Amino acid sequence: MSMFLDTAKVSVKGGRGGDGMVAFRREKYVPNGGPWGGDGGRGGDVIFVVDEGLRTLMDFRYNRHFKAKAGEKGMTKGMHGRGAEDLYVHVPQGTTVRDAETGKVITDLVENGQEFIAAHGGRGGRGNIRFATSRNPAPEISENGEPGEERELTLELKILADVGLVGFPSVGKSTLLSVITAAKPKIGAYHFTTIVPNLGMVRTKSGASFALADLPGLIEGASQGVGLGTQFLRHIERTRVILHVIDMSGAEGRDPYEDYLAINKELETYNLRLLERPQIIVANKMDMPQAAENLEKFKEKLAASYGEFDDKPPIFPISGLAHQGLDALLDATAQLLDQTDDFLLYDESDMQEEAYYGFAQEEKDFDISRADDAAWLLSGEKLEKLFAMTNLERDESIMKFSRQLRAMGVDQALRERGAKDGDLVRIGKFEFEFVD
Repeated sequence: MSMFLDTAKVSVKGGRGGDGMVAFRREKYVPNGGPWGGDGGRGGDVIFVVDEGLRTLMDFRYNRHFKAKAGEKGMTKGMHGRGAEDLYVHVPQGTTVRDAETGKVITDLVENGQEFIAAHGGRGGRGNIRFATSRNPAPEISENGEPGEERELTLELKILADVGLVGFPSVGKSTLLSVITAAKPKIGAYHFTTIVPNLGMVRTKSGASFALADLPGLIEGASQGVGLGTQFLRHIERTRVILHVIDMSGAEGRDPYEDYLAINKELETYNLRLLERPQIIVANKMDMPQAAENLEKFKEKLAASYGEFDDKPPIFPISGLAHQGLDALLDATAQLLDQTDDFLLYDESDMQEEAYYGFAQEEKDFDISRADDAAWLLSGEKLEKLFAMTNLERDESIMKFSRQLRAMGVDQALRERGAKDGDLVRIGKFEFEFVD
């Protein structure tokens, strides 16, 4: 089983805020001490933090649920409960976070130590000391803690590499990587020897350096799921330069130029913007018979496909096995990198819209529906949050919630829908009778 994992679906939930407390000051020589219940503590956040020591999302294969701790309850003497510690979840560099439901990109984590709050913890509920007024100096009202934010997220790892090696299986990509870097990829005389991306650092004789990724071999139809499919095509997206490795010997009976066209077609089909990246054609296995002849034919066909003034990709004949022509290839790659800016991975349509806090038409605070047993069902984010923060053990808190429902227009809306005195109304599992 491969120990490389580059996608994972996770569930994150912020910690619930601590409940506020109902308490009264009862001390000798302090008559009518008044309310003394403190607020609950804040629930912990779930925070993704980039860890450069991680290389895969393997840690998320069996651990997919992350829940931060709840805040402590409020205490007497007006003391606040302790806020919960945040839960830090380590992810590798190059992790893209998407909303699992919409597929929109929420954030892209690429810098070591970069943090992103995946789920906010709830605020602590207020104690009765907060509800004291001149008309009600001794309230028996407190709030439960606010529920933490809960989300389903998809993590995608796109490895951080400056240069990507692409090409058909068995064209010599792994051999080339092993020769010019300290990486030790698996090398074998059969297709799909590489089944996970391999990463290595290249240092040229001139002192330039860059990260090089050997990506699993592509075949025709890869963008549609054939072979290893799109499983590793995503890793090409972060590269700024593509080294297109071609077996110029034609040892497997394939035409080198047809291979070149086929791989470029797969890159284009997967993502149109991949062909915006500059390419260098690496004519490999030039120490083999027929390689020189095939290279001349390749150059003729390539020239015929471009206009007279078009910039054709440069061709570097090499032999990875014999270590021939490597210095010129690496120097040209480093020089091209210096001239190439980063490519924008996502446009505005891919990104999830940020919350807007200006003036806009308000969404409905609640929805009314009918259950199979004829009970009225109340739902809605605002209403359900108010209910979750209501302390049902205190009559005053229940009366406060009743007033809030009335202010929101729930009573009137139920009447307009045909609710009658004594009808059953349900919020989640909580039931009460409608009083007209």
